[in-house]
Amino acid sequence: MLNERNNLYRMWRPYYNLYYFCMQKENNFRMTYQRKPEWLLTKIYSDKSYSHVNTVIKEHGLHTICTSGKCPNQSECWSRGTATLMILGNICTRACKFCNTNTGRPLPPDLNEPQRVAESIQLMKLKHAVITSVDRDDLKDGGAAIWAETIRKVKELNPGITLEVLIPDFDGRTELIDQVIDAGPDVVSHNLETVRRLTPQIRTKAKYDVSLKVLQHIASRGKTAKTGIMLGLGETEEEILELMDDALAHNCSVITIGQYLQPSRKHAPVSAYIHPDKFAEYKQIGKEKGFRFIESGPFVRSSYFAEKHVG
Repeated sequence: MLNERNNLYRMWRPYYNLYYFCMQKENNFRMTYQRKPEWLLTKIYSDKSYSHVNTVIKEHGLHTICTSGKCPNQSECWSRGTATLMILGNICTRACKFCNTNTGRPLPPDLNEPQRVAESIQLMKLKHAVITSVDRDDLKDGGAAIWAETIRKVKELNPGITLEVLIPDFDGRTELIDQVIDAGPDVVSHNLETVRRLTPQIRTKAKYDVSLKVLQHIASRGKTAKTGIMLGLGETEEEILELMDDALAHNCSVITIGQYLQPSRKHAPVSAYIHPDKFAEYKQIGKEKGFRFIESGPFVRSSYFAEKHVG
C-alpha cells in the first residue's frame, strides 16, 4: 500500500507543482493589477483620419510613442490626424519601470529617417507635430545630430508648421541640447515623470536634478519649456506640489499631469487611481502657482492637445 501511495505521489507531483505555480502567478497578478475605475474606460475611434494616419506610419516604417507606450489616447489622436512620432528606432538603452518601450541594444541610426518623418508629416497635413525619441546612450552624441536633422527636414518640407520636441536628458550635456534647440523647434519638452523621492526607483539612469537643469537650460535659450508627470506611483500630494514649485523655479511654464497605467506585470504597479476631481484640483493649483498652461486629467499625456501649448 505504501509503495502504491508513493507511486501515485510521484505520478501526480508534476501536476501539483504546475497548479501551485499557476496559483502563485494568479495571486501575484491580483496583487499587481488593480481593477480600473469607470472613469478610465476609453472610447475607441476608427474613422478615415485614423486609417490615414495608420497607413502613413506603416508605409514609411515609422515608430510612434502612441503604440510603443500603449497610450490610451492613440485612437482619439489618430482620428484627429495627429500622432507623436518616435525617432532613433524603437529600442531604448534605458529600462525605466513605467515605460513600455523595448529595452536593449539599438540598431545603428537610420540616416534616411529624418526625410521619412518630414514626408510623413507632410502627407498627414499636420499644422502641429510632436516628435520624441528613445534614449540612445550608446551614441556619443545621444542622437542629437539625428534630432537636429529631423527638425530641419520637417521645417523645410512643412513651412509654417509648429513643432514640439520631447527630448531625453542627454545626460544634462547642454551642448547636445543646444543642437536640438538650434534646429528651431517651437516647444522643447522634457519629462520629470515623477517626484524626487520616486525618481531613482522609476527612472533608472535619469536624475531629478539633471532633468530640472535641462528644463532651465531650455528656457534660458528662449524656448517654451514643458514637462510632464504621472500620478499613481506612490507619491504624496506634498511631493506633487513640491515638484510644481521645482519646475517653476527652473522656468518651466507648461506641465501635463496624467494617470500612470501599468503596461505589464514587469513594470511598476499602480499605487492608486486618482479621481478626476483631484486632477481638476491640481490643475487649479498649478494655474494659481503660475504655470502658463497646465493639462491635468486621467488620460492626459505629454503630447495630448500639444498644439495648445505653442506661443
